[in-house]
Amino acid sequence: MKVSTRGRYALRIMLDISMHSSEGPVSFKDVSQRQDISFKYMEQIGALLTRAGFLKSVRGAQGGYYLVGTPSDYTVGKVLRVTEGQLSPVSCVEEGADDCPRSADCLTLPLWEKLNGAILDVIDNMTLQDLIDIGKERRIIHIDNAMERALP
Repeated sequence: MKVSTRGRYALRIMLDISMHSSEGPVSFKDVSQRQDISFKYMEQIGALLTRAGFLKSVRGAQGGYYLVGTPSDYTVGKVLRVTEGQLSPVSCVEEGADDCPRSADCLTLPLWEKLNGAILDVIDNMTLQDLIDIGKERRIIHIDNAMERALP
């Protein structure tokens, strides 16, 4: 499985809005600049996220976008499915896939099922809030290490 640019950008957009929404609705122009994403491309991705019910827009001079829920409501899997569709490594293990005529004799099917399970376990159990928290921890660790190096 390879996540497209659209999927990676969708996560970055959702994370950016999550982290800046305490200031009010977040403008796509600001997100575009902070995330170094083309504004036009970001609007396309934002439309997908809005149609999916993840973002809501507010019109006007102080308008912008905000998350409909909280960062802990959105798993990585939910966001990626909006842009990527199925996330399975092969079609025979996709949800709702037709039975493959070779499945009874397929030596690789257990591999694909195990890989698919591992992927889904990670993306469906990690939320935007988890990523934000991990980011905060990494910055603290980075700052602490820099301070330690500066000490005599």
